[in-house]
Amino acid sequence: MASHDPLIIGDDGRARCRWGDAPPLYRAYHDDEWGRPVADDVALFEKLSLEGFQAGLSWLTILKKRENFRRAFCGFDFHRLAGWGEPEIAARLEDPGIVRHRAKIAAVITNARAAVELIDAEGSLAAFVWRFEPEAQAAGSAAGTPEPRSESAASRTLARELKRRGWCFVGPTTVHSFLQAMGLVNEHVCGCHVRSAVEADRAGFIRPG
Repeated sequence: MASHDPLIIGDDGRARCRWGDAPPLYRAYHDDEWGRPVADDVALFEKLSLEGFQAGLSWLTILKKRENFRRAFCGFDFHRLAGWGEPEIAARLEDPGIVRHRAKIAAVITNARAAVELIDAEGSLAAFVWRFEPEAQAAGSAAGTPEPRSESAASRTLARELKRRGWCFVGPTTVHSFLQAMGLVNEHVCGCHVRSAVEADRAGFIRPG
């Protein structure tokens, strides 16, 4: 296929979004995780945190270090992280297994505190986030090839609301990647063998809240 084609045929004979075929770690992430709807607060917080670390880097870089991040940040237990401060930041800056960027590490702590406040006000992070699912996607979208994009109206709105509530490293591009990954939109391209499975998952998903 031409390099500009959004699909690629893997060595297993399956068509995938071009970005998701290789290496094997990416293929597994594309096939089994990306776009599947998520309602777990910790998983949602983890993904927002990792998307923040990705800024200026590739997702593959973060994916390779994901288990290290989970270890370093207590499984992204935001209730625990909310009590962290300078000693914990300093310790993470010495950890070679993660991205050692002070502002991004500090952002996880800031956002953990904001997540606790948000949940106190809204009931759950999932219930809050899923309010921003685009309407057309909520009804199911089997037709049409999603246009590649780095942000959306939904991501701009959610990013703005998160920032208003004290979150950082949550710009529209970061938040759009989060929406794609957590299943609030299905942006597997038409022809990708995972697209229909993700749409079925979304159709059967009980929206929180």
